[in-house]
This record gives sequence, C-alpha cells and structure tokens, in this order.
Amino acid sequence: MASPSSRYDLAGRTALVTGAGGLLGRQHVAALSEAGARVVVTEIGLAQAEAAVAALKQVTPSADLIALALDVTAQDSVRAASEQLAGRGITVDILVNNAAIDPKVTSSPGVMHSSRFEAFPVPQWQTEIAVGLTGAMLCAQEFGGQMTRRGRGVILNIASDLGVIAPDQRLYRQPHVTREEEQPVKPVTYSVIKHGLIGLTKYLATYWADHGVRVNAISPGGVFNNQDPAFVERLTRLIPMGRMAEVDEYRAAVQFLCSDASSYMTGQNLVMDGGRSVW
Repeated sequence: MASPSSRYDLAGRTALVTGAGGLLGRQHVAALSEAGARVVVTEIGLAQAEAAVAALKQVTPSADLIALALDVTAQDSVRAASEQLAGRGITVDILVNNAAIDPKVTSSPGVMHSSRFEAFPVPQWQTEIAVGLTGAMLCAQEFGGQMTRRGRGVILNIASDLGVIAPDQRLYRQPHVTREEEQPVKPVTYSVIKHGLIGLTKYLATYWADHGVRVNAISPGGVFNNQDPAFVERLTRLIPMGRMAEVDEYRAAVQFLCSDASSYMTGQNLVMDGGRSVW
C-alpha cells in the first residue's frame, strides 16, 4: 500500500489547465507543479500563456511549464493544441477545466441594467456559455477521450459555490440606485454555467467509469482580491467562517482531486466555501 504522501505525487504526469492565466488558474498550475506534474499552461493567446508561465517561473524557477494557445470555444483550436502536444510526445493525464468568464457586477445608469435577467443580452449569454460550459465539453471530448484509450486519467471541473446555491443579489445592491430595474445583479450565466459543470461532472464520471477516468468538480467560494470593502463586509456576513478565502487555499484540494489520493472518488463536487452553502 502506498504511503499517504506518495498518493499526492504527480511526478511523471502531465496536466493541462485551461484559462490558466487568471487569478485561480495560476494557483491551479502552481498546485499541480508543486505536486510534481508537468503543466501545460493554456490561454486563448500564446502571449497570455507565456506571461502566465513567466510569472509562475519567477516564484518557482524549477517548475516544468509549457505555454500553449488554446481557444476552448473552438473545436479546431482544441484539436490543434492536442496535435501540437502529441507532436512533442506529450500526453495529457490530468485536465483542469478552469476557463470561464466571470462578469464583474458594476453599476451604470440606464432604463434597465443589462445584467438583469429581463435585459440580459443573448450574445453575452452565448459567449459566456461557450467559454465556461461548451469549452469544458470540447476539452473533455478531446483530452478525456484520449484518457479512455489509455485507461487512465483525471478531469477536474472548476465550478463555484454559485453552482450549488443561487447568488444573493443583495450583495450587489447599490444604495444610490433608487429604481429596482437599474440595480445591478450577478448575471444568470455564471450560475447556469457552474451548475452545468457539476452536471457534466456527474455525467462523465458515470459515462467513463469503466475506462479508468475519474471526473470530479470543486466549488470554491469567494476569493479575497481587494474587492470593495462594503461588498466584502456584506459577503463575510453570509459565511460562517467570517471571511473570504485566501487565493492559495484551494491548492491542496486541487492536488487531492487530481492525484491518487482521491482514487476512489468520482462524480463528486467538493464544496469549499467557508460554510456559506450550509447556512
């Protein structure tokens, strides 16, 4: 039987992280690299991917990182990235579907605020669904399909506490806005996408269970990133632990879910929200 620490060891495995240049994307890369994996750092443009690699290398010069352009919304781009890696003799053992658009809630005058459901633009819906949900499906098709042929692999979908609960729109209310229809809200797309990722997780976990591919999700809560103090105060009142997450607090969970430490776990959604969804 392997020791508990050795089950977290990802040496000899290659992970691919989509949307790896963002706040949490870089943390996922760092977590996997720390556990010994070679990590393919992908972004929609090669320059963005290379910038993420450069930033991560400043912290951990020895990290084995590969920058790669990947547009998760385009099947041709996903296949081209896969072929490029194959041409270098690289196979993906771990896929982290992290790419997403997280629209910031801002206040702007207007007859009906565009974030509200009644006025939400269809093109914005389509764009955000394409990145956050269709992109995960396309990457799972390509890289997960390869895993099934090898009989081993791990997919981790990055969901959210808002994939478990609905947004509390009181968090986004602006005291100076008097008309209800002009109040900004968290857009419908974010919740739909994150709920959808959890559904995709369960579907693929059972679909590929007999092919050696495990599929899980993680639902992080809000990460402190110098947000407006009034917003932070309102949010922390909803969290039993009384604070937002630190940016690196999800690293160990990612290592657990992507390694043999979770070898008997599939189709699950690990909620790490400071207890918010419990209240």
